[in-house]
Amino acid sequence: MTTLICGSLAFDNIMVFPDRFKNHILPEQIHILNVAFLVPEMRREFGGCAGNIAYNLMLLGGDATIMATVGDDAQPYLDRLDKLGLSRAQVRSVPGSFTAQAFITTDLDDNQITAFHPGAMSFSHLNKVDRANASLGIVAPDGRDGMLQHARDFAAAGVPFVFDPGQGLPMFSGDDLMDFLRLADYACFNDYEAKLACDRTGRSLEQLAAEVKALIVTRG
Repeated sequence: MTTLICGSLAFDNIMVFPDRFKNHILPEQIHILNVAFLVPEMRREFGGCAGNIAYNLMLLGGDATIMATVGDDAQPYLDRLDKLGLSRAQVRSVPGSFTAQAFITTDLDDNQITAFHPGAMSFSHLNKVDRANASLGIVAPDGRDGMLQHARDFAAAGVPFVFDPGQGLPMFSGDDLMDFLRLADYACFNDYEAKLACDRTGRSLEQLAAEVKALIVTRG
């Protein structure tokens, strides 16, 4: 059974600031904030929800196909997919763009400052679900238009799918979220996302669960 995973491929640039942000930010000058943090440690990871889900599904013995959009700088990620044996037949390159990237700086108190550039992810709606032969789908964090489009495409094709909005959930209104749940067969939230979904929709968790075959809430 092939699972089509619609979501992001991204580079995660992770840096450590060997001090505390609070020691270098003047509260009374926050209106003219202009500060730089020296980060001697940095590493670059292969991230993105579609990539992470596909990799872990492969480790469990599943057959995963990634549907995502990448930019001109994606070759190292594409080479990694090839090395892992993960299909990139449904990975679209968007000329003139960067692959989605997160720049994450963490201080000694585990506070984080993150900048995220969506890049090619903003064009994910150009990918069409009906071009892939899938038995199950996952709609994971991606470009907003792409997530909406892929949910509709799965439903129109009669392919059962999991709605897993993750950090993309704040992009959607209560009406949007209800539309996703009515189209989806399954949904997955963490406990914070579940509370946010209830707040956005004005419904209880039990009412949201009634819209799908199964609603999974993770904790931790």
